[in-house]
Amino acid sequence: MNICENATVQEFHIVAFSNSGNMTCIIFIGFLFIYLLAVVGNVLFASLVSAMPQLHTPMYFFLWNLSIVDVTYISAIFPNLLSITLASNKKISFPGCITQVFFFITTAFCDVLILTSMSYDRYVAICIPLNYSMIMNRRTYVLMAAFTWMISFMNALMHSSLVSTLSFCSSITIDHFFCDLNALYAVTISDTRSRKILVIIEDILFGFVPFSLIVTSYVFIISSVLKIRSTKGRFKAFSSCTSHLTTVILFYGPILFLYIKPKSVYSKTQDGIISLLYVAVVPMLNPFVYTLRNKEFFGALKNMARIHGYNILCSIRHS
Repeated sequence: MNICENATVQEFHIVAFSNSGNMTCIIFIGFLFIYLLAVVGNVLFASLVSAMPQLHTPMYFFLWNLSIVDVTYISAIFPNLLSITLASNKKISFPGCITQVFFFITTAFCDVLILTSMSYDRYVAICIPLNYSMIMNRRTYVLMAAFTWMISFMNALMHSSLVSTLSFCSSITIDHFFCDLNALYAVTISDTRSRKILVIIEDILFGFVPFSLIVTSYVFIISSVLKIRSTKGRFKAFSSCTSHLTTVILFYGPILFLYIKPKSVYSKTQDGIISLLYVAVVPMLNPFVYTLRNKEFFGALKNMARIHGYNILCSIRHS
């Protein structure tokens, strides 16, 4: 254990991404573009899903929740990242750091559990289609979403409370672009062995188990799709899963790479860039993944536009 003369801390120094003065503005503009695109895209998508009755289905209900999660996810980290990228003061207060930990853990766990719920929804839709409306009724999918938010909130509250009791030296540098739990455990002078064991257990319960369930569901889905005789039927069945499968790959890909890659190729800059992929790039891409070439979504959008256009035309005629 390290010994410090002063074991209290009021703020942390965030290293973020080292850059020269010439690159600062370019990096800032890039981060700002990603943040605005992610927030606007997800808010617009969530608003359209809420406004279109045709999309009030279990799958789009989970997508609505995913959009809310993604906005919270990136907004917990990027405003401060934008600030420290442009300003010379690269500090974050201790309460601000704890707040980042809380929202990051809440939304990260929500992401995992929502993606798992969506895989179950696709499994029921393709493997048990005749019982879909009975199994995935409103009560079921609302309870699934409520459980997701509740368990994620409680878990984040627990970890935030544990982090708030840690002791740090008076001057602490976090070699990351946000207050990551492992980054904080790496610089504390407190004994974190029990906390690290808890993190490993949770990685298995909320990381490996959900991922295994998603993979298992797709094994059954692919098996059922291959049993469909017509090529058109197989394509139609599997195309309803491609968006979800793309999001799963985008979300889990960088995380799996971080855990699987050998220590011999360890690079903090490389890890920071990979972390940026699932923190920012995935939330930015999700609205496009679920709307691009989505006939159901654009069909509902056209119907809504047609209805609103008709209402406006009627109001003009009566005025």
